[in-house]
Amino acid sequence: EVQLVESGGGLVQTGGSLTLSCATSGFTFDDYSMGWYRQAPEKPREGVACLSSRDGNTYYHDSVKGRFNISVDSAKSTVYLQMNSLKPEDTAVYFCGGLSTCSAYEPDYRGQGTQVTVSS
Repeated sequence: EVQLVESGGGLVQTGGSLTLSCATSGFTFDDYSMGWYRQAPEKPREGVACLSSRDGNTYYHDSVKGRFNISVDSAKSTVYLQMNSLKPEDTAVYFCGGLSTCSAYEPDYRGQGTQVTVSS
């Protein structure tokens, strides 16, 4: 059974930091690019960050470049999202996904998400 379980969300003030974790199981972690997405109320889903399994390149949404960092621990089959200098507009449900490539629109696997709320 494929599982992706996010954790680390919460309430933080503007300018604060959070680190999200996504523990995975049930698929070959190193075969997949890993990404983070977010969904805010009444807004379309956004791809926030992706780490390519092919070459290790990372990709970020323009709105988070320089503030967020995606990384993986292959030994733990876990992907992380370090989020710094958080802004109220970063408030959303964040979920992780396993993708065939970072250019794929839909992840093959995804978690249920964790809420991040940034207060002004």
